[in-house]
Amino acid sequence: MLKKLVNIVVLIPVGVILIVLSVANRQSVTLALNPFRPEDSVLSVSAPFFVFLFLAVVVGLILGAAATWFSQGKYRRRARNEATEALKWHREAEKQRSQAEKLATQATLAAPQN
Repeated sequence: MLKKLVNIVVLIPVGVILIVLSVANRQSVTLALNPFRPEDSVLSVSAPFFVFLFLAVVVGLILGAAATWFSQGKYRRRARNEATEALKWHREAEKQRSQAEKLATQATLAAPQN
């Protein structure tokens, strides 16, 4: 519930701000990728300014997600190792349980009947 509330409180204002910026910045701008000759049209892109704003947001989201994913790698590896070990011990417990049941069955069959 708190996560939904935080998402609403954060995402709705961000969405409104992006919509307002995209409506206010519809004019075409040129992004020059050549710092020495900005007038060079080979390494420049012309588009409405809001396109560059949205691309910046998307690139930021992707870079943030990648950084988070890589920083949590050791925890995922640890969880994977612990899950494998838990599965191994679970199989061992099942094996021991079946052996105990087999021995109990044999013991009841071998016990003298009165």
